[in-house]
Amino acid sequence: MAESPATIAPFSAPMTGGQTFELLGRPARYTVLYFYPKDNTPGCTTESIAFREAWPEFQALGAEIYGLSRDSLRSHENFKSKLGLPFELISDPDEAVCTQFNVMKMKNMYGKQVRGVERSTFVIDAQGRLVKEWRGVKVNDHVTEVLEFLKSQP
Repeated sequence: MAESPATIAPFSAPMTGGQTFELLGRPARYTVLYFYPKDNTPGCTTESIAFREAWPEFQALGAEIYGLSRDSLRSHENFKSKLGLPFELISDPDEAVCTQFNVMKMKNMYGKQVRGVERSTFVIDAQGRLVKEWRGVKVNDHVTEVLEFLKSQP
């Protein structure tokens, strides 16, 4: 009954700090990739702060955290600085990574249908295999769920 984890197709994308994110060759035991709709919005700010506060615990488990949205690098740099995030943010304005992870969805916003990023988190191991995913994430207690999952790994 246990399925083997799916391997994520390698990708690269620009990220804060003038760096490029490369999925393959990451030194971390786990890569936590959280997709969020937009910089400087209430839910995304709350979620990013929660990941920031738990960052030392993730580091102790051999996990690196990366946030990803369609915002520009300039917006990401400002958001990262404003919140004092100790991890990098990945910019995906052309939605290539969002499409690969199937997080672009139709959502209701103020009574209108809009296309946007569905808040989702993925845990990828050092071999590039998807080991856990959360879709349609509710911000409250989500970071704790991700930490508990990582703590349960052998």
